[in-house]
Amino acid sequence: MKSLEKSGELNTILGKGTKFEGKISVQHSLRVDGRFEGDIDTTDTLVIGKEGEVIGNTKVKDLVIGGKLNGTVVAQGKIVLESKSEFRGEMRTNKLVIDEGAIFEGKCSMSGEGKTTDFSKIKKPEKFGENNTH
Repeated sequence: MKSLEKSGELNTILGKGTKFEGKISVQHSLRVDGRFEGDIDTTDTLVIGKEGEVIGNTKVKDLVIGGKLNGTVVAQGKIVLESKSEFRGEMRTNKLVIDEGAIFEGKCSMSGEGKTTDFSKIKKPEKFGENNTH
């Protein structure tokens, strides 16, 4: 994954089959290949692998989605939705790349600096499959 190689250290991985609920704050990069529900805050790149699923709110430098994300994203840099990824929710970013075949359902605001978001005021996203016809 080229965008990850250019960024800082990858020092945290939630592997395939892992289920985690709560808040996580990571220095450097985080990769999710399992299921995560809650808030993610990382100083570098969040990578959601092809089988990864994140339900919650994220604050990142850059984001690469290969799997599914349902929630709110604040990215200071760039968000990439790979070809078989699914995004549902709201995002703020400087740059957005959506590959052919990706699903994007929601809102995107693009501006200068990524602004801070008070996650406590944001409605909790629904789990995939709940009240969802997709």
